Amino acid sequence: MTQIFPFTLGPSLGQRAKLGLVVLQSDETIEHDFRRLVPESGVSLFVSRIPSAPEVTSDTLAQMEALMPDAAGRLPRPIGFDTVGYGCTSGTSVIGAQKVADLVREGCATRAVTEPVSALIAACEALEISNLALLSPYLPDVSEGLRRVLKAAGIATPVFGTFNEAEETRVARIDGESLLAAGRTLAAQGGAQAVFLSCTNLRTLDIIARLEDETGLPVLSSNQVLAWHMLRLSGITDAIPGYGRLLTL
Repeated sequence: MTQIFPFTLGPSLGQRAKLGLVVLQSDETIEHDFRRLVPESGVSLFVSRIPSAPEVTSDTLAQMEALMPDAAGRLPRPIGFDTVGYGCTSGTSVIGAQKVADLVREGCATRAVTEPVSALIAACEALEISNLALLSPYLPDVSEGLRRVLKAAGIATPVFGTFNEAEETRVARIDGESLLAAGRTLAAQGGAQAVFLSCTNLRTLDIIARLEDETGLPVLSSNQVLAWHMLRLSGITDAIPGYGRLLTL
């Protein structure tokens, strides 16, 4: 005999804020980082994946445009999100921040949409930064679009360096010592008010505070600025120490 039990409904997860995140299929890092950056108390995070190529070029980044509404639509439909993020810095520079926001809203209901480019611009405004030393893992032509977008927003990148790598699996395995060495070298060239480590697939969180201590400059990274911006857009102002000056603002 089957027993049917009565039940009551409690509140949904994320009573303080509900966040959604569209992650590249090839990204091995961003979800791990967000588990460390998003407060556990009262903030929910839901993740969807968007198909992406194993190698990064301007053409493969542009291919995600057509797939964005479907990827956002795979987030839980009954939820009205406070903020949904798209986790790709270079992809945003190719597709365009406003286009990304429009496409995400085709797939889900959210008050705000952001991505690492808009998040970086907002972080630079908060820290009063107009000149960045930019470190990218990718081939230089992929980063040129990002540099143009930043320049249009009033942020110069007079110092630039790259690991010259196109394969995402290898990008995700660039180690902390390599990031530190490259960041130190760029910072030492002068002319920059902060260092930006571009790419959501780079493992940056464990070296941000150390690089800030060694260079005396604020250090920003794609996942750090994206998490910060998503939280602030959602009304969450908790300080998250240990991952750079930005997350204490």
